[in-house]
Amino acid sequence: MAKLLGILLFSFLVTFVAAIPFINLLYQLKFQRQKGKQKNVFGQVTSIINRLHGWKVGTPNAGGILIIFVSVVLSAIFYQFTKYHLNWTAYILYLTLISFGLLGLYDDIRKFYGLSTESLGLRLRYKLILQLIFALVIGFFLFNQMNLHTISIPIFDLNLDLGIWYIIFAAFVIIASANAVNITDGLDGLVVGLVVIALSAFWVISANSSLQDVTLFIAVILGSLLAFLYFNIFPARVWLGDTGSLSLGAVLAVISLILNSSLVLVFVGLVFVLEVLSVLIQWSSKALLNKKVFLVAPIHHHFEARGWDETKVTMRFWLAGAVSAFIGLFIALL
Repeated sequence: MAKLLGILLFSFLVTFVAAIPFINLLYQLKFQRQKGKQKNVFGQVTSIINRLHGWKVGTPNAGGILIIFVSVVLSAIFYQFTKYHLNWTAYILYLTLISFGLLGLYDDIRKFYGLSTESLGLRLRYKLILQLIFALVIGFFLFNQMNLHTISIPIFDLNLDLGIWYIIFAAFVIIASANAVNITDGLDGLVVGLVVIALSAFWVISANSSLQDVTLFIAVILGSLLAFLYFNIFPARVWLGDTGSLSLGAVLAVISLILNSSLVLVFVGLVFVLEVLSVLIQWSSKALLNKKVFLVAPIHHHFEARGWDETKVTMRFWLAGAVSAFIGLFIALL
């Protein structure tokens, strides 16, 4: 454990030192929120969101590039100094981070430079198709190279064998997690803090398993995220962008799948689940009843619209995330 803590701290130091020149580079490349009306998750101009967050124009985006780069490079180096070396666990984790990171970066770039008339950058259906392709490929490698084909049902200590259908299940978990984290990324520091909490829970789960190579990877990415959080808390000097939120959500899902704890992810990431549900409920209510359930969706903006300060929403959601992580750990370790 001491070595893993040392790896985490080294990753923290590297990211912290690299963050300032990296943020300056984003300014030079104009990777920033552009002027104009901000849209909600449905791609609609919302007066509430513009009133609360319109002043943040100019904040650098796509900070997830730094996290992905540090996590891949440092973990690859540390793997060489352990008995694990580079293996299929590492390859699958890297494929997840890079593929979903590139998809998010493409979407971010289109929004930064006005290369798309679509309000959310890359059209939603095209984004989902690409996510499905990436997720199916990752699911195939989990099934074929790591021989994963069962779902552990916590509490009851049962394993459900899905066979080849495991690939479809894994793809669903990856896409759901990636988009849940992406939807939650709406306030300074909110999603980074929640991902740190969720990954910490899976760090404990991995430490109690035989998959210590996963434990090493989580240590690296946790250190990088903690350093990034320093620059991401209110008022943020840099944001994750779709680059970071999509890749982190996907890799969180893959880690849970490798640890055979995909159902535990529902409890550990309960805040992400509630964020997605708020969007689905809002969309369904508006489509079917032409009425809004929330003042604005996702739900973190609803609380802002009710008068909560941004930092108050963030910290209370962190608290909820910590409680749900403990619930997930309790269920996983029963």
